[in-house]
Amino acid sequence: MIKRHLPFATVAVIALVAAPLLLEPFRLGLLAKYLCYAIVALGIGLAWGQGGMLTLGQGVFFGLGGYSMAMYLKLNEAGPGGLPDFMVWSGVEKLPALWAPFASPVFAVGMAVLGPVLLAVLLGTLVFRQRVRGAYFAILTQALAAAMVILLVGQQGLTGGTNGMTNFFELFGQDLADDSTQRGLYLVVASVLGILYLATRQLVHSRYGRLLVAVRDGEDRVRFLGYDPALVKTVTFAASAGMAGLAGALFVPVVGIISPALLGVVPSLELVVAVAVGGRHALAGAVLGAVVMGYAKTAFSEQFADGWLYLQGALFILVMTLAPKGIVGVVGRLRRARTT
Repeated sequence: MIKRHLPFATVAVIALVAAPLLLEPFRLGLLAKYLCYAIVALGIGLAWGQGGMLTLGQGVFFGLGGYSMAMYLKLNEAGPGGLPDFMVWSGVEKLPALWAPFASPVFAVGMAVLGPVLLAVLLGTLVFRQRVRGAYFAILTQALAAAMVILLVGQQGLTGGTNGMTNFFELFGQDLADDSTQRGLYLVVASVLGILYLATRQLVHSRYGRLLVAVRDGEDRVRFLGYDPALVKTVTFAASAGMAGLAGALFVPVVGIISPALLGVVPSLELVVAVAVGGRHALAGAVLGAVVMGYAKTAFSEQFADGWLYLQGALFILVMTLAPKGIVGVVGRLRRARTT
């Protein structure tokens, strides 16, 4: 048991202790951003890797969480009776009623998680009850992401339109530009990821996790045994949506912006690709893939500004060709080869 948990414990210690000491503030902020994406990837690993639900619209839930936090930050900076800067520029004269509750940090953080969960429950109930699955479900979630972007862009006075929301200066009385605040945010993100990983891992190894895998491998057989596959899949889909929403709420103070460009079809697909690169059938693979692809995107864009997208695509093709089970699959093969 100790040996099995030793790799996770080692990585956790390095992430929590060594990284803030060894990395400069800018690089630590980048790592915190990768870990935010890793939280989303963890949810995708649960839904897709364990439940067989290829979701191509996690950006929607990520965006709901991000915009919830951004709305609180903007109202906090505007002060009582004030308006966010982009509303002033857009000619809005009165705070929209939708915004008023987000002046409370408790409400904002709660909605960052509860909003995506409720949307996922509604969508899952409507879709899974009709036995929609496979490519049809994937296309539906992708269409939802596209529709979300169109909605946000079209509501300039309500959401900031194409530019989204930025220029956040303070979080719970702490200056976001201060290095100590950013270190604190990193520790929060890393801790949240660790807790969610352990909780998700426990879920996967529980009776419910075995039922989820059974639904993935033979949904009709599970139904004939008296279980409700639609309920199992809806709960899992909602859990993955809640993780994405929480990741979005953490992302906003870490990165300092939320916009439609960060939650559309392309970002959602990039997260799925990251999970595939890491290994979708292992939760650790989903987390690892998100960090590796995030780092690769940064490194390639810094060194090869004109062709980094091609290099990122080549990395994906290389991994999928040589290691269909992802990086975790390669590690597993090496471990088995060493023991034989």
